[in-house]
Amino acid sequence: MKILVTGGAGFIGSAVVRQAVARGHHVVNVDCLTYAACLENVASVASSPLYAFERADIRDRAALDRIFAAHKPDAVMHLAAESHVDRSIDAPGAFIETNVNGTYNMLEAARAHWTRAGKPVGFRFHHISTDEVFGSLPADPSVKFTETTPYDPRSPYSASKAASDHLVRAWAETYGLPVVLTNCSNNYGPYHFPEKLIPVIILNALAGKPLPIYGDGSNIRDWLYVEDHADALLLVLEKGALGRSYNIGGENERTNLELVQTLCAILDAKRPKNTGSYADQITFVTDRPGHDARYAIDPSRIRAELGWQPSVTVEEGLERTVQWYLDNADWWQPLLARKGVGERLGTSA
Repeated sequence: MKILVTGGAGFIGSAVVRQAVARGHHVVNVDCLTYAACLENVASVASSPLYAFERADIRDRAALDRIFAAHKPDAVMHLAAESHVDRSIDAPGAFIETNVNGTYNMLEAARAHWTRAGKPVGFRFHHISTDEVFGSLPADPSVKFTETTPYDPRSPYSASKAASDHLVRAWAETYGLPVVLTNCSNNYGPYHFPEKLIPVIILNALAGKPLPIYGDGSNIRDWLYVEDHADALLLVLEKGALGRSYNIGGENERTNLELVQTLCAILDAKRPKNTGSYADQITFVTDRPGHDARYAIDPSRIRAELGWQPSVTVEEGLERTVQWYLDNADWWQPLLARKGVGERLGTSA
């Protein structure tokens, strides 16, 4: 296939681009290169004849129309989004513009292209979303998000993603656009921009800085290795049922405190300090406003219908991730100077 990937210079998008090219797909990477994007993320495929890059903003409909007309993709994987909850608290407008208006532009540009092409039956618009649209779960481990869980977003970020999900479903129902949707749990792995929890902890630990944990560290997340997620996304694009949504989870629930303690133990083994443990740097800070207590995904549908399940345990994935950051300082050191990195955001509320 020729796949148009939005946000392909970002964390998850670049993993999709690398895997898609490796599998022989033609990929058109559309990215406007915001603060969280790095073309180094796709350097391994940049010289491939299967890869093309278009610098464009999904808020720019004319640019999208030009790109669709020039490349004539067989499918779209829409990952471009503002995604950091703390930034959404301080500046929600950017999340509405990109995640809502940008998704609207993508849907209309894709619909126009699909119509011009004679509405080919193989065309797909795959919208990639988050489990945060479902809100917060109780502590009961038997209760998890399913594809029928009612939406209950509680941050500007999750509300904007919920709105984009609703737009995609509406375009399928009203215009017949062939869509599939996925909602994933928290991703981690190589090329993770250093403002999210796991890279922040790794890099702060190495720098001898405090390891900040919101509240008492009891918030629970389900962790999904990014390469596993990319594999699932390509599978849904190729074999998912039209109009269907699939929840993609790692089945690896951890409290934030447990996660940070695990990272510290891995760092203690791989790069021990002169004295003490990296865990000595753990510091509890004021909680994030509206901080959801727990996320957990039930991936039964994608396992039963498409045969997918995660291949990497959280222990293995965290060890791989720590090692990647230890080996790739040339990638992350320049990013530390970007706006907002290393600062506490999301306190305006």
